[in-house]
Order: sequence, then structure tokens, then C-alpha cells
Amino acid sequence: MKIAAVGIATMCLIGTLVAGDVTGKIAFDGQAPKPNRIRMNADPVCMKAHKDAVVSEEVVVNKNGTLKNVLVYVKDGLGGKTFPAGKNKVVFDQIGCVYEPHVLGIQTGQDLEVLNSDPTLHNVHSLSKVNTSFNQAMPMKGMKLTKKFDKVENFKVKCEVHPWMSAYIGVFNHPFFAVTGDDGSFTLKGVPAGDYTVEAWHEKYGSQTAKVKVDASGKATADFKFTGK
Repeated sequence: MKIAAVGIATMCLIGTLVAGDVTGKIAFDGQAPKPNRIRMNADPVCMKAHKDAVVSEEVVVNKNGTLKNVLVYVKDGLGGKTFPAGKNKVVFDQIGCVYEPHVLGIQTGQDLEVLNSDPTLHNVHSLSKVNTSFNQAMPMKGMKLTKKFDKVENFKVKCEVHPWMSAYIGVFNHPFFAVTGDDGSFTLKGVPAGDYTVEAWHEKYGSQTAKVKVDASGKATADFKFTGK
């Protein structure tokens, strides 16, 4: 009986230790919208920062027919599990009078370092609703601002000085999130074994969800398709 009990306990422990990656791609269906050119005439500093035309990042369809700047994350299924905040700071830059990156994810309690890499005035205005909002002027190149968030939320950030500047921040109480890049793929690393709802969010096309199961193989796939409007 003792051996059996030890065996069962060991199996349960192994089950809790199994973790895997959730991978997938975000496909785009339909004709890609024509990129909207950004006019920076109001600020000579912004104009001088770019040799080529700058276009909006609201909708970026990659060459392989996938969608960039989609925030993908575990929405449900983690239960009461808690996770320590990321130790590395997340950098959010104002460079060439655009935000870099355009979409980012961060954990609650993790440092967000906001930079101004431009020799011109910016203001960083968060439109957060459940986290404390802020509106901070950053008039000098090299200025830094550090912020932390303690509640789960997706929100917009904008600059009133340069109205074309906008970005989005997703705050999570776990580390299982990613933003799609130039190939439209994502990987949620080290997700514990279990059943989950994964959500893909885009600033123009909204949200989609998928059910996934991370099992003993440590692998799961979730693909999404957004249709152009």
C-alpha cells in the first residue's frame, strides 16, 4: 500500500511539473488594407528622423499573409496559480516620433522603462481604466520614466503632442503571452499542463479565442484567422 501511495504521489508531482509551449500563427483573410501614410510636417525633428515614408502600424499584413502586432495570451485556465514578476525590464521607446514596440506585453509588478530617444517633446498618456493612468511630459532626449502596473488590462497609450503616435500595452498576472512579428507566429513558453483558453487580440479586428490542451507531450497548437474589414 505504501509503495502504491508513493507511486500515485510521484505521478501527481510529475503531472504538475509537465509544461510545454503553445505555438501558432495568425492568418489574415482578405485584401490587405492600403497603408496609411503618417504626415509628420508639424515637427521638423520627426520629419528629419525618416528618409522614407512612415505608415500606420494599425494593420500590418506580412508577406506570408499573416498579421503582425497581435497580442496572444492565456486568458483562462491557470486557476489560482501565481507567478513571480519578470525580472527584466520591458523597454518602451519613443524614437523617430513613433512608439517602439507598437504592441507589448508585461507582467504585473514588472518594470516598464519608457524612453525618449528623440530631441523633441513627447508626452506619454496611458488610457488605462483599472490601473492608475498617467500623463507624463518627456521634453528631452535621453529621459527615462519607470512604471509598474498591478492589474490585468489591455490599454492604449498616446501622445497628444504628436497625434499619430499610439501603442498598446497588455498587462498580465502570468508570463504566458507573446506578440506576433514579421512571420505572424507566436510561442507561449512553459505553459503548465492543463486545459486553457487562449485569446488573440488585435487593435482593429478585436479578439478571438481557442481552446487548447497542454498534455504530457508538452505541446499544443492554436491558430487564428482574422478577416479584413
